[in-house]
Amino acid sequence: MNNHPPDLAASDILYPRSVTEVMAAVRAARASGRGLYPVSTGLNWGYGAAAAPVAGCTLMNLSAMRAIRNADDISSSNPVALIEPGVTQGQLQMWLTDHCPELTFNVTGSARETSILGNALDRGVGYYGPRCQDIFSLEVVTGAGELLHTGFRRLGERSVLANCHPFGLGPQLDGLFSQGNFGIVTSACLRLVPRRPREVAVSMSLRDAGRLSEFIDVLARVKRDGLIDSVTHVGNRARTRSTLMRGAVQYLQQRCAAAKDGAMAEAGVALSLMAPHEWTSLGAVRGSRAQVRAVLAELRSRVGPLAAVQVVTQRRLDLAFAAADGLRRLPWFRRRAAVLAAVRPLHGLCLGIPSDVAIDNLLWHFDEPHLRAADFESSQCGLIYINPALPMDGRFVSNVLASLDRVAREHGHVLYVTVNIETATSLVAVINLLFRKDEAGAAARARRCADAMHKWIQTQGLEVYRAGVDMMDAVTSLTPDHWKLVRGLKHTLDPDNIISPGRYNLP
Repeated sequence: MNNHPPDLAASDILYPRSVTEVMAAVRAARASGRGLYPVSTGLNWGYGAAAAPVAGCTLMNLSAMRAIRNADDISSSNPVALIEPGVTQGQLQMWLTDHCPELTFNVTGSARETSILGNALDRGVGYYGPRCQDIFSLEVVTGAGELLHTGFRRLGERSVLANCHPFGLGPQLDGLFSQGNFGIVTSACLRLVPRRPREVAVSMSLRDAGRLSEFIDVLARVKRDGLIDSVTHVGNRARTRSTLMRGAVQYLQQRCAAAKDGAMAEAGVALSLMAPHEWTSLGAVRGSRAQVRAVLAELRSRVGPLAAVQVVTQRRLDLAFAAADGLRRLPWFRRRAAVLAAVRPLHGLCLGIPSDVAIDNLLWHFDEPHLRAADFESSQCGLIYINPALPMDGRFVSNVLASLDRVAREHGHVLYVTVNIETATSLVAVINLLFRKDEAGAAARARRCADAMHKWIQTQGLEVYRAGVDMMDAVTSLTPDHWKLVRGLKHTLDPDNIISPGRYNLP
């Protein structure tokens, strides 16, 4: 282990492998006056990825810190993983599959190589809920180069409370480090999720797009009543088509020997026939067989008047695909098989199995299928997220989405939208703009569109729940007194503003 202070002037990227090396880097940064920008794996696409918010920072990439520190102690009776920031979705899922298959965790729709801890600290949303609620008992290197443990981890790792009790005694400090940049989180406890005897996905397709507000209100009541314990995702047609098109085309090319242009045209027809609705939701129902049966009956009763309710299991998908594939010479069955082929790899996400499919779809859409999901930032696919937090009010949400769609169309953009019902009282809209990086002026036009959308959001008394690096001026200028107070709080832990200066801690 190298405990010598790193030469920050000699390197623009640091790859520490231990807490000791992180502490040494922070102290060297204080001595040199050079800022540090920590990232977990740098795959925070659409929000700035690994780009530092201000010039002159040394990037600290924590991806080499990949330990599951308490691996020997994880079990169904101890469903907590003590993870470092380099632990990825794919790594943890593979470890659980091999060593503790009765447990899973709150996955996101992003790639397998994304950091669990990094996403949670930036308040990403998984299929079971907000990820910031999954972590507790943090280990943090402060901007003064000191080591801080929150909760009962302050008692030391040998304490029986260190990795099980989520609150501790005294002020609960965990929240300071969620979008706070008050320190560098080098490990945290992650709540794992027990698998249930019966786990199914439920697709609900709204028949009449004009009744979106009613649909959201019904799904909100379903959430409040605890019928669906996962996040309910409500995606628009553009999102659905972008998610399924690649899989459908590949099926038609590989199984039906269709040329690319013909496969594209037929896949479009297949999606229009098999997924014709403007809004489709997806959630998970888990429990005993009797519990799941009762919940599904209640969902059909409540949602059925508005939407087509379909229960999705891996067995049903496999049987339906096998039947349709066997009759693929007939157009209707061929198109059904194409859509099912696209759906099958996505099904596992809502049941705790991470996948690269969502990113692979974007790479395919931009004619770069040869790239890995982890290489997305080097592709020609430009991606910007605008994600407003919203109240649980169907009419309000419907009006907001319609207004944002008008703003986007004025700038020549189509919105890809998913509304996530994540808590009993609120939801978030995950909206992305796509553009080609190699197209002249495309990035600037997309940025203008994003700025206009964000400005409109703020005029309604709303705000985004996650902000990209280049949005922070607009965020902080709206409530400068608040951010001045935040900066004062940060000064205690980071007196020289060394850690990620410029984001979430202005002015």
